[in-house]
Amino acid sequence: MNVVAQIFVVVAGLFHVVVFAMESLLFRKPSTYGRFLVKENEVETARPWAFNQGFYNLFLALGALGGLIWGGNKGHAIALFACACMAGAGLVLIASDRRMARAAAAQAIPPIVALVLAALL
Repeated sequence: MNVVAQIFVVVAGLFHVVVFAMESLLFRKPSTYGRFLVKENEVETARPWAFNQGFYNLFLALGALGGLIWGGNKGHAIALFACACMAGAGLVLIASDRRMARAAAAQAIPPIVALVLAALL
């Protein structure tokens, strides 16, 4: 995989680590749960789901970053598979709620760029 694609894999992975922290560690903060369109009276109901979703994001990040660290064809395949999952999740997010367009773009664009660059270069 070329270096530019690897940079986008890292960006995608780091983004998902940040989202993990928001969903699993910081969700009770008003500035955090508001980003997920959750109202104050819904926080305790949504928190277990957010906690679980945060770990999904962490595991995707570990796949992307770990695949790069592992290297070689197998490692890069793991990293690109994680990117494909990230991109798919971003597409599902925008399809489910148009108000989440900015978040969906932040989630999906770096891994899509990584996939395209890995395929073309």
